[in-house]
Amino acid sequence: MAVQPAADRPVIDLRFELDEDGRTVTGTEKVRFTPDLTTDELVFRLTANQPLSVAAGSGIEIGDVTGDDVAAVDFEPAGAAEATQGGLLVVRLEGDLRPGQSTEVGIEFQLRLGLGTFDRFGHDAQTSWWGSGHPLLAWEPGHGWHREPLLETLGETATSPAAQTTLSVLVPAGRTVLMTGGATAVEADDRLTLWRSTTPAARDVSVAVGDFTLAEEIVGQTRLIVGASPQQAGPLLDQVRVALVALEEYLGPFPFDTLSVARLDDYGGGIEYPAMILLAGGGDVVITHEIAHMWFYGMVGDNQAGDPWLDEAFATYAEGLVTGPPEDPAQALAEPLDVGLPIGEFPSTEAYLDTVYGKGSAMLDLARSESGPELFDAALRCYLNANAWRIAKPTDVEAALRELPAALAVLREAGALPG
Repeated sequence: MAVQPAADRPVIDLRFELDEDGRTVTGTEKVRFTPDLTTDELVFRLTANQPLSVAAGSGIEIGDVTGDDVAAVDFEPAGAAEATQGGLLVVRLEGDLRPGQSTEVGIEFQLRLGLGTFDRFGHDAQTSWWGSGHPLLAWEPGHGWHREPLLETLGETATSPAAQTTLSVLVPAGRTVLMTGGATAVEADDRLTLWRSTTPAARDVSVAVGDFTLAEEIVGQTRLIVGASPQQAGPLLDQVRVALVALEEYLGPFPFDTLSVARLDDYGGGIEYPAMILLAGGGDVVITHEIAHMWFYGMVGDNQAGDPWLDEAFATYAEGLVTGPPEDPAQALAEPLDVGLPIGEFPSTEAYLDTVYGKGSAMLDLARSESGPELFDAALRCYLNANAWRIAKPTDVEAALRELPAALAVLREAGALPG
């Protein structure tokens, strides 16, 4: 039986409306939050105010914040571009919210979409897209709030819980929507169309709106939906199906009921979201990598700023199982930096990619070889099941591999685990 998400997980209702020009999204977010630790605030991450995104013309601005328990609203800079409200929205409560108690908060916001680049936010002549485009709840059960800064990096730096999520997207008539949880057009007139989806457990969401041709297929228990040009849709669906089936052989059943893939223009690669991929270039390797993220980040979350290898190294490793391992694993393993470094401690994007993706995946491939593929694959499945819908830590990997000392030795040598 599949592992179920926590019964007291957040419940989030998101509503987006895209303007006719495709550049402005007006949104509302309603959150029901039940902590497992006492808190007197709610903290939300404003990802679109990251300096690189703002430089491209994107950004988010918060309007009214309401709720019976709301006392005040503050903003913290947290690495955001100077011209914005900040990187964190902090909602102060009237008093302590104790474990098991719930509060509800409503947030109005406006999201600007800059010119298309390899980013989570953008628009071009054909498409508008946004991911992490709403105030993102920054809670980790058992830990509390995360306040890591918005770094000037292409890597993700958010930590967020799996939440029961409903999405509503209102767009100009004639536009097609792909988003987390699939998308169904439920109301339409000659001006606007409303699309909706629900997802039992999503850490974050993304949306793409454009003149897509859709191709769909049921694969096992998963509904695949791809949106692309008429020439690309069929071949892309084939690529997605092949990659998903191959990954299931190693990782177990796909963790979501749907997988949507929106083919954007060629901006440089793919960006993963739970049950949704913004595909902005790349072939089988990129597609396989992003689908692998549905297990490593989508189902098993992590502190993406503090432990980026827990999703990126594992996703690159899983990609290699399907499309082929690194050409020169010895060179990858010779990279001098530790795989387990926080993202902010890498001196450059190149060092981050070479270490976390390159060295990290070669490390896992070697650990599998040293301990035996069957034993390693079984341990990895245990790790996924034990940490499903949770936020994992390196110690959870260590626990899963405790019967495989050769694998643990490889991870310690590479600096993913303490020596």
